[in-house]
Amino acid sequence: MKSICIYCGCSDRVRPVYLESARQMGTALAERGLTLVYGAGSTGLMGALADAALEAGGQVIGVIPAIFNTPRLAHNGLTRLEVLDTIHLRKARMIELSDAFIALPGGFGTLEELFEILTWAQVGLHHKPIGLLNTQGYFDPLLGLLDHIEQEGFIYSEHRQLLSQAETPQALLEALEKHSRPDGLERWLTREA
Repeated sequence: MKSICIYCGCSDRVRPVYLESARQMGTALAERGLTLVYGAGSTGLMGALADAALEAGGQVIGVIPAIFNTPRLAHNGLTRLEVLDTIHLRKARMIELSDAFIALPGGFGTLEELFEILTWAQVGLHHKPIGLLNTQGYFDPLLGLLDHIEQEGFIYSEHRQLLSQAETPQALLEALEKHSRPDGLERWLTREA
């Protein structure tokens, strides 16, 4: 892994523990020599993540749609900023630039990006590792839902294995480095038991 795409919230109305966790992730990426690819925001977890990576000497690539490229939203101190016409182009570019994906706590946008990248892995469009930084158990309800979805037969067990999770940046990065593609991902196509 050389670059990691991180999806996370941009709200400034969150508890400090989430901002600190984002800062720790940014620092951990820089210390490992990993390039951060993210949505180019300056607010919330996005800003804390990028600022920490930059302060620790890391490389940060921000990819933003033109609609969000405003002085109040866009980070103006990144290693590289790419401005694209649409959110769809932004997401595709972030995927292209990245060797792995992590979701930190966030809202609708974070969840949408997480599920898109999981779906792409499920159907074989990429084989890159995906993880959740489960700060303060933020994703516990989601992980429970995923277990329920598997138990009810809507996904196979190997689909559930596509998603790693850990409570600290270091543990999550180690899990992503050890990740291997689960066997049998094509079962949903062949309809084997």
